[in-house]
Amino acid sequence: VQLQASGGGLVQAGDSLRLSCAVSGATVNRISMGWFRQAPGKERVFVAAIKWSSETSYTDSVKGRFAISRDNAKNTVYLQMNSLKPEDTAVYYCAAGNGIIMSTMNRAGAYGYWGQGTQVTVSS
Repeated sequence: VQLQASGGGLVQAGDSLRLSCAVSGATVNRISMGWFRQAPGKERVFVAAIKWSSETSYTDSVKGRFAISRDNAKNTVYLQMNSLKPEDTAVYYCAAGNGIIMSTMNRAGAYGYWGQGTQVTVSS
């Protein structure tokens, strides 16, 4: 399974970005997909996830601002990020995994496949 993340960039606070994660070697509606982010000097943390069943999960700090979705025809998962804040600045990684239960969707160790990351920088 290979994941290709894209869509990052430099934006101002309040702007929007949409990250994409193109998947090859697996079908997005049969695996669980997650987005994580890592700020400089900090650990990689959970942002959002979508299970094969379409159930979604978000970390509290992005609820109401970010939305995870997938396009089965394009075999791609998206992270729509609205009302961006400087504290959203990080490298964003997409991840994929099989057989992940809902209660562990926020754990990086539950995912077996990772993309290369895309930088998101939000200026104040």
